[in-house]
Amino acid sequence: MLTVLGILFAVAPAVVWTTIARTPPVGFAIGGALLAGASLLISVQHGWIHAPRPDAHLVFTALAPVLIACGAGLECRHENSPPPQWTVRRNGAIGFLGMQFALTLVAGLLYALMISEGSEAPPSKTFPSLPPGISMVTEGTSCGSGGCWRVATVTSRDGLSRPEIIRELGLQQESCRSSGWLLDWRDVCVGARDNGENVTIYAGWGY
Repeated sequence: MLTVLGILFAVAPAVVWTTIARTPPVGFAIGGALLAGASLLISVQHGWIHAPRPDAHLVFTALAPVLIACGAGLECRHENSPPPQWTVRRNGAIGFLGMQFALTLVAGLLYALMISEGSEAPPSKTFPSLPPGISMVTEGTSCGSGGCWRVATVTSRDGLSRPEIIRELGLQQESCRSSGWLLDWRDVCVGARDNGENVTIYAGWGY
């Protein structure tokens, strides 16, 4: 159900544009650009392109009306005054796109408020890909006064020592990267520890 809603959300601006486009050249150009943007957003929704989803939705819903407005302006330069029916459709399109942007903005602000509490650990995909011969034994989350983090124990099937496992993972030092562009200002930090018995990798939020 969420997948269907996400796809409908992405293609909605293109559908709206088809109701108000009046000239084939501009109509196809703007429609193609909107469909290209929808394809990128759907790819982000499904994880085919790695990007922060809330930020991608906000950027898409902000840029789509701008693109449609530019298309309508270009058409007005080359066409006579539009018929009254077009004006009604245009007003409906403005109302729909405005509502979509408002809902996205509210959802984005709620998301930003939720993540500010730091009550959730980073997702499993935050961990680096494991090299051949190294496997994950256990995975879980831990929470404390500083927030929550994800922890996993890894081992080597090839008899590597603990320092060698850490070196193979490329986690000799903790590394941090930005988690988002707009709504998520946190850094996600990943590192590894040798506790004397095994190697644990961890991922936590930085502020």
